[in-house]
Amino acid sequence: MSRTVIRTYTDYKSPYAFVAVAPTWQLEDEFDIALEWLPYTLQIAGYLGSVEERSEHQWRRVRYSYMDARRFANQQGLTLRGPKKIYDAYYASAGMNFAQRAGIFRDYNDIVFRRFWSHELDVDSVDDITAVIVGLGGDGAAFQAYAEGTGRAEHERICLEAEAMGVFGVPMYVLDGELFWGGDRLPLLKERLRERGLSRR
Repeated sequence: MSRTVIRTYTDYKSPYAFVAVAPTWQLEDEFDIALEWLPYTLQIAGYLGSVEERSEHQWRRVRYSYMDARRFANQQGLTLRGPKKIYDAYYASAGMNFAQRAGIFRDYNDIVFRRFWSHELDVDSVDDITAVIVGLGGDGAAFQAYAEGTGRAEHERICLEAEAMGVFGVPMYVLDGELFWGGDRLPLLKERLRERGLSRR
């Protein structure tokens, strides 16, 4: 009998996705499910405007978001520093897909999130992402070939499939077509899993 799969969409440049990593992994400890981690690379300027064109209202939203996420980070002992610019993060997302096939995903995911939010890694640098993969025993040359080749088409396909299901932000969890947006919706997702009798305890 196949296990219930929860699609887990994330983006390394989202502060809310960062603080949801540990609570998300806990789902596999509490329930008989499998997490399928997928990149949904946000286009920040599309909904928060470019830095040069943001309204004061948009700046208030940005400042609040980082302040709010930092509260959750502090509870977990995480460092969360506001980013220096608007990032795309394609290479980090391509690394997510590559790392899963290489069997190094969990460590990769943790390192990229932590180093980015500590200003120790550039998610737009193919060299930085390659260094993480190599440091975990992965093939750096194979990653770069993937990222500059078939990885782009795969990344676009994943994002388009997500949008077709209604995904618009991260972290987003999808259980049989039902969407749960944000780490603060995990209690609702857990309720659905308990209703299905999937609790491990």
